[in-house]
Amino acid sequence: VQLVESGGGLVQPGGSLRLSCAASGFTFSRYVMSWYRQAPGKEREKVAHIINGSVGIANYANSVKGRFTISRDNAKNTVFLQMNSLKPEDTAVYYCHAEFSDYWGQGTQVTVSS
Repeated sequence: VQLVESGGGLVQPGGSLRLSCAASGFTFSRYVMSWYRQAPGKEREKVAHIINGSVGIANYANSVKGRFTISRDNAKNTVFLQMNSLKPEDTAVYYCHAEFSDYWGQGTQVTVSS
């Protein structure tokens, strides 16, 4: 089983990034997929999740609602996180996770700074 995140980096406040998480080794379409983040000195928090199947119903943390969008492509076993209007407080390591499993990615660093 592998979850491999990509797309992190350094961006100025107000900018955008798109994270990707490529999954392999399990039946991706059957899992609720989530993005979490962990800032230095803070606990890991859930940012968003998207249900399994093709309907695409998602839920978001209040701190990112209206700015972030989670999506998935079951044909490509990939989940995405589009992040717009980024703020310095969004700085963290972002992880993808298959809910109700032990499957986690290695994380990708997002830094929002001028």
